[in-house]
Amino acid sequence: MGDEKKPKSATGVWPTVKPFVNGGASGMLATSVIQPIDMVKLIMITIVESEFLFSMACPCLKEVAAARFLGFIVGPLERRPVTVRIQLGQGSAAQVTKNMLKEEGLGAFYKGLSAGLLRQATYTTARLGSFKILTAKAVEANDGKPLPLYQKALCGLTAGAIGACVGNPADLALIRMQADATLPAAQRRHYKNAFHALYRIVADEGVLALWKGAGPTVVRAMALNMGMLASYDQSVEFFRDSLGFGEAATVLGASTVSGFFASACSLPFDYVKTQIQKMQPDAEGKFPYTGSFDCTLKTLNSGGPLKFYTGFPVYCVRIAPHVMLTWIFLNQIQKLEKNSGL
Repeated sequence: MGDEKKPKSATGVWPTVKPFVNGGASGMLATSVIQPIDMVKLIMITIVESEFLFSMACPCLKEVAAARFLGFIVGPLERRPVTVRIQLGQGSAAQVTKNMLKEEGLGAFYKGLSAGLLRQATYTTARLGSFKILTAKAVEANDGKPLPLYQKALCGLTAGAIGACVGNPADLALIRMQADATLPAAQRRHYKNAFHALYRIVADEGVLALWKGAGPTVVRAMALNMGMLASYDQSVEFFRDSLGFGEAATVLGASTVSGFFASACSLPFDYVKTQIQKMQPDAEGKFPYTGSFDCTLKTLNSGGPLKFYTGFPVYCVRIAPHVMLTWIFLNQIQKLEKNSGL
């Protein structure tokens, strides 16, 4: 009949922004859970790095440790004297947690949380939202058939680049705020929150300073998101359609696989960045590497491909939990929206 109603298509603002809102919300929830653990790990690594680097008279050693822990390059390091107090036996997780509670209270575990949440509200919103839009367009172009893995990987690469460009300022604020907590009182910048950190960076260093280290960060994000996003979608199809797993088992299994491949794909780039960050000049003032590409070639020649995966178990423990929680929260958010008719 002429007045027969046609099914409503998903139009309007909400269907367009929903993937971005869901992605950002899931990342922020994951960060809220992981933040206390990350702070304890940051202090532990700072203690270990301080013990090692102090003997080498390395400048800004605590900020180096913080930057290396977060996998981010913050630009040229300023040489200035740093006073370090090393307390032997203070490096265990239990002891660090006890000291943090005793000295600063529960709030010590959430230092830098506002910057971490801002990072997820920008970086994860952009990358997960972009990935959903890109894969939907690709499926439409593929006549509704499931995408092959290489197309999912290309969508993940693109989404990672977009997310890293959008999230770089928040990344920088996060590193500055968390590193601030490890510096002596006289050297702290005393950022009140993420927005205050961004304001101070722009005021002191200029707008372009917000994108310090953006090049390496974008490359790393492309690799990480290629592994994370493509492997999750592929694993969901495998666990659900091939193995017949239920929803909970599928999400848990796929998120675990995703966390592993996110770590595996990004560690080589992280390894090269770490080598560049910690290199010291020789007696003639020459550095061992002229840049990232030179470091890659020399590492391949000296240790082979597996050299890039030095410390993989520790790195995986650092990266995978946040990836897994992000997918688990995203699944719960989508279920809630479905039940609410959104």
